[in-house]
Amino acid sequence: MNVNIKPLGNVQVAAPCSIIDLILQVKPEELNNFCAAKIDGNVVDLRDIIEKDCDIELLDKEAPESLAILRHTTAHIMAEAVKHLYPEAKLTIGPSTDKGFFYDFDFRPFNREDLDAIEKEMKSIIKKATRLERKIVSRDEARAIFQEKNEPYKLELLDAIAPDARITIYSQDDFVDLCSGPHLLNTRLIKGFKLIANSNTYWRGDRNGKSLTRIFGVAFFSKEDLEAHMEYLENIKNRDHNKLGRELELFTTVDVIGQGLPLLLPKGAKIVQLLQRWIEDLEDNEWGYIRTKTPFMAKKDLYEISGHWQHYRDGMFVIGDPEDPEVLALRPMTCPFQYFVYKASPKSYRDLPKRYSETSTLFRNEDSGEMHGLTRVRQFTISEGHLIVRPDQMVEEFKKCLALAKYCLTTLGLQDDVTYHLSKWDPNNTKKYIGTATARKTP
Repeated sequence: MNVNIKPLGNVQVAAPCSIIDLILQVKPEELNNFCAAKIDGNVVDLRDIIEKDCDIELLDKEAPESLAILRHTTAHIMAEAVKHLYPEAKLTIGPSTDKGFFYDFDFRPFNREDLDAIEKEMKSIIKKATRLERKIVSRDEARAIFQEKNEPYKLELLDAIAPDARITIYSQDDFVDLCSGPHLLNTRLIKGFKLIANSNTYWRGDRNGKSLTRIFGVAFFSKEDLEAHMEYLENIKNRDHNKLGRELELFTTVDVIGQGLPLLLPKGAKIVQLLQRWIEDLEDNEWGYIRTKTPFMAKKDLYEISGHWQHYRDGMFVIGDPEDPEVLALRPMTCPFQYFVYKASPKSYRDLPKRYSETSTLFRNEDSGEMHGLTRVRQFTISEGHLIVRPDQMVEEFKKCLALAKYCLTTLGLQDDVTYHLSKWDPNNTKKYIGTATARKTP
């Protein structure tokens, strides 16, 4: 079998052979410098078996994919430390994220002293340069392992794995986790990490499910990178709108009123008033919008027509018995209301486009653990636009919508947010879409 390993060169080996064995054959002293590999553009574990000729790219700590692998491994180390200190805690999941990593536990909330103790235990684990072992197991073997360890969430995850899928477990010392990987070969590459905070969450994101505790952390290949990141977080903390808003007497929150229901103080109310007058004058006088005003609530009939009742009911405030034909719900958005404004009178194709706008107050039943300051609340006011257009007008009107949004954000000094959010947009994430759409070519 001929394998071209970038950057180590061509190797002739007998199949099958693990990527680890390939490295050991060429440059064994560099084995622990690599985090994973890529085959045909796909990231794979160094423990994977090669059975045919191929090109392999080894990923060291400088590769963009490697930081996520390091953080995923650190999440496992954190879970091991938690199990050492709090054996009664039950494991759920612990992935890496673009900001760090987290692990969810069925356990009481952790305080800062707990997090410090977990960090200390993690340092002891890392110091041992423990080797992470991967094993491919049968479903029955995996079930026996996690039944013996009394990990019910792992058993539930195991049941959700496709019947024909490969099942892998990773272990370090006495800790075992159900995971598809990839992971570092050992812990020695983890040079800097910090547990940031913990919060409440729900099993599988279902607010009706079990309440869990999530620990957030960050990890890096060097202490210098960690220190730079912690300084960055401190700067963000000092600029946090939740902190500044209270110090500047713009808004406050009160427990007896409720989470996600901020009070705008006189200074904050004045800012909102100025913003509202500006955006309404801009839309009405310069961008051709028609102002409307719709109710704060509606019968469930409206939401059944729009699909919100079937797809978004858990996120709505329902007033009364949901089974009552006359039951009302506070509006989470004004879209269905606005289209009845359009239908209130006959229209010709010559009347289009119609651009309706409303400064609308909306209500959404957010999870308590997700709310923070003014960024995630249960009542908020936005400037909304709803357009009814002919097919031949669609492209141009869509461009104008983007231009208006960009103009507003740029005027307010938020132009960097435009670039950031566009970079996070995934056009293939259509899981919650209703119906289908056919792209039209620009005329």
